Parts: sequence; structure tokens; C-alpha cells
Amino acid sequence: MTSKPPATSVPSATVHTLPTLPGQADRLLRELEWKVIRRLDGLLQGDYRTLMRGTGLDLTDLREYQPHDDVRHIDWNVTARLNTPHVRVFTEDREMSAWFLLDLSPSISFGPTGHAKRDILTGFVAVLSRLLTRHGNRVGAVLYGGASPQAARAVDAVLPPRSSRAHVLHLVHKLLPSKTPVPLHKTGGGATELHRLLQTGLATLKRRSTVFVVSDFISAPGWEKPLAQLAQRHDVVAVRLLDPLELELPDVGLVTLRDAESGEQLQVDTHDAGFRRRFAQLAADREAALREGLTRAGADTLELCTDDDLVDALLRFMDLRQRRVRAHSHPLVPASASAGPATQAAAA
Repeated sequence: MTSKPPATSVPSATVHTLPTLPGQADRLLRELEWKVIRRLDGLLQGDYRTLMRGTGLDLTDLREYQPHDDVRHIDWNVTARLNTPHVRVFTEDREMSAWFLLDLSPSISFGPTGHAKRDILTGFVAVLSRLLTRHGNRVGAVLYGGASPQAARAVDAVLPPRSSRAHVLHLVHKLLPSKTPVPLHKTGGGATELHRLLQTGLATLKRRSTVFVVSDFISAPGWEKPLAQLAQRHDVVAVRLLDPLELELPDVGLVTLRDAESGEQLQVDTHDAGFRRRFAQLAADREAALREGLTRAGADTLELCTDDDLVDALLRFMDLRQRRVRAHSHPLVPASASAGPATQAAAA
């Protein structure tokens, strides 16, 4: 019998559902604009050109080959006709769409109150959407796993790309927790099937786009292949959400753990050093397998931890994109922007 990854087991006390108040999305976005976007403007002088690459390259001219030109741009038909090497000159189309493929499955609710993985997801999507739309780009989203834990796993909604602030508010509102709390004994709905979200993205996205897959990647197997297919067609960034307690348990004595995906509960003694070592080893093995899967898929990776500062995380992302743009004409291993070593959780 294959054991489940330890990261799916969460203390029942951490599952929380905050009420969605009237205007909550607008208040949240205004707060993020004041606290995060203003800081980014001061640090980056509003230069977000490296957030996305264009949908393609438009041929604008032909000229004779010069030293250091990319040989892949040689037009062999013209070269044969004129008996002189000629290269194509392109201009990049900067107007494009960004898509967020969002995993809202139950395990996303794990984390400290106000800083759970879902809160980190909402803040990241809200800030990035606002940064992109205010520069004329469009953002769309595919939401998965948040409609009904008891229903079969399926995509909840597809929001077509738009560029207005009202559209960003609509997206943020969709990401806020439901008004009606779900009883703990009814939250189990089976394992997350992330491949459903990725396959919907493959079917929905027709033009080349920048795609942010935001998930904790706690999922049934089978997501690697559709993620790789998505990365072949689009510029994909895998935004991985995590919490330090998913990597290492503190010594807090007896505690009840609940699997956020299945609802199964288990009481464990965290005072047992052997148990904590086994938990940490299983978590480390899962981390290694996950990183290997993301690398094979060919997607850039950004890790967001629940104890991260959002501005610092976005600066890492900007640096990741700048490095990728500088080197995009050369074959390379997919870049990653790590959240850094996970800090050990303090005893409660």
C-alpha cells in the first residue's frame, strides 16, 4: 500500500473559512495596491516589461548576414537566390494575454490564519493581475477544485481574458472563501486531480500566452505530462505554494491531523522524535520528486511560502523573468526562483 504524501495531512484547527463581506474584493485590492504595488513601483520604477514575452515575432525585414547573427534566422531561400547569406529581422509582439490556472482544492486552505496558502495565492494573483492590466495586458483564469468538495473534481469556472480593473476585482472575488463555512466532516472530496486543470488549460488557450499554474501540487499522479505539453505551447511559470509545517513537524505533543483531501483524521504524537524524522524524510522524498517533475516539464518555477513577504517573492519573480529573457535565445535548464529554505515552525 502506497503511503500518502505527508503534506496532505493538516491540523484540523488550521482549516478556516472567512466570510465574504460586501466590497471585500475591492478593499483587498486597494490594500495590495497601497502596500505591495507602490513598493514595487519604487523598487522597479514601473518597469514590468519582463513579466511576459510577446505572442510571437513579426517579420519586418531581410538583411545581409552579419557576424554574431543568430544562424537560425537565416532565410535559406533568399540566400540561395542572391548567393549571399541573408537573415530575417523580427519585431516582438508585446500585446498578449496572461492566464492563471488556479488550484483551489482543500489543501490550499492550510496555513496560519490570514497567511494560509489560499491567502498567498489570492494576493499573488491580485497583484500580478493588476500590474499586467494597468499596462494594457489582458488576464484570464481557470479555477479548479473550489466549488464543492463533495462534487466530482472538475473545473469550476473559466474567466476570459480582460484588461480592466473591474475584471481583476471579479477574479479576486472568485478567489475569496465562500460565505458558508463547510463542516470539517464534509470537506473530504477525494484526491486533487491537477491534470484536469492543466488539460482544460490546453483546450482553452489557443494563442501563445504566459501561463501561471498556481498550486501546491499536492495531487494524484499524472499532472507532469499535461504541464510539459502546456510548456511546449506557452510560456509557463509553475507557482508552487507551500507551508513550513508540510516539511517538518514541531514537537507539540499529541495532535490530530486531518487529510484535507479525503477528510481522514489521525492522532499522532509529535513528541516522538522517530515519527518526526520519518515525516521529514517522506516530505523530503516528495520534495525531490516534485522538483524533478517540474524540471522535466520545462516550466520556470517560483516557490511561495506562507511565511514569505509578497514583495520579496515578486522581486524574485522579476529577477527570474529578466534572466530568462536575457538567455531565451540559448538552450538552458528551466530557471527557478526558490522561496529559500523553509523555517522550522515554532512550538504552539
